[in-house]
Formats: sequence, structure tokens, C-alpha cells
Amino acid sequence: MLIVAINGSPNPEGNTAGLLKIALSAAQVAGVETAFMQVSEAVKELKNPFCVNCSTVCEGKCFKDTKLAEMYKLLRRADGILLGSPVYFGTVSAQLKAFWDKGRSLRKDKALLNVVGGALSTGASRFGGQETTIKVLMDMMLVQGMTLVGDGHIDSDAGHYGAAAQKPSAQDSDGLKRARILGQRVLEVAQATAALRAHRQN
Repeated sequence: MLIVAINGSPNPEGNTAGLLKIALSAAQVAGVETAFMQVSEAVKELKNPFCVNCSTVCEGKCFKDTKLAEMYKLLRRADGILLGSPVYFGTVSAQLKAFWDKGRSLRKDKALLNVVGGALSTGASRFGGQETTIKVLMDMMLVQGMTLVGDGHIDSDAGHYGAAAQKPSAQDSDGLKRARILGQRVLEVAQATAALRAHRQN
């Protein structure tokens, strides 16, 4: 069982990273492997960080032998993904969009089919576009065929769509609580649906 947190913020130690690490810690139980990805590190080294649809079907030529290729290889093993972004003009960061657009190669192979996904976002204000950003994150995962979790838990909920926090997220007690619930929820649904991913070739 592998749960991966993907930080779409250009800041590796910022509010989104902190919230993702809290969510990921909730999934760190016996027998579960976890990983944290900083997408800006992969995107910045690419000659062209943006997908230009250079081939159909995607052959991944533009990121061969790069950190992005390594990240995609790890994602092919993932059972659950915690996807996070700060709010940039009511939507996801450019770095995360570029990272996900290059993932056409994953979609071609249905590599993320039935992988469990949870979304979270941080914003400068309490009502600063977190939910619109989360909805975009969910759309991105749905196109990959992922299975999403949102509201609902035995004891509490992670928010209707996912976890949201106001910066500084480390001081947002409600956001931290919901991030933990989201991490727990992604793990439990990933464990319950493991058989759906048994066909994958790593």
C-alpha cells in the first residue's frame, strides 16, 4: 500500500506542504508506505514545462530521464493520492497544472485508474477560493479515472469536497483536523479497494 502526497505549491515548506504532511501522517500506519512529491522541482528542470501535445498517444519523450519521469514511475504504484494546491486566482498553481498536463502518459496506460484521491487547498483568507481550487483538483483526478473521497467519515468529515485551510495553515486548527481526516479516509478507501488495482503493471 502506497499513499503519495503531491505538493502543487512552488513553496516546498509553505502552507500547502504543511497541510499535506499532516494528511499524509494520518496515513502512516503499519504496512503502509508514504511519499511526498514537490512538483516544482520536477517542472523547473524541463526544457519545456508545458504540454504541447507533441504526440498522440503520449510517449513521454519530453520528460525522459528526468525527475518528472521518476515521479510518474512512483505514481504508477500509488494506491492513494493526496493532491494539494494553494489558491492562485481561484484555481490551482501553474506548476501543478503543468505537472498534471504532462501526465497524459499515465492516462494512456490507465495507470491511475481506481487510485483513491483526496484534495486539499490553502488560501490567504478564510473564503479565498479554496473550494473552487479543490473542485479543479477533483476534475484533474477524475480525468485519470481515480476514485475520489470527500465528505463523510465514521466520526467526522473532511469537508464537502476536501480539506481547506487559511494561512498560516499550521495555526488553522479546523483545517488541520480536516486534513487528518482526509488522509485517514484516503487510506481506508484505498485499503478497501485494493483488488481494483491488482491488474496494474508497475
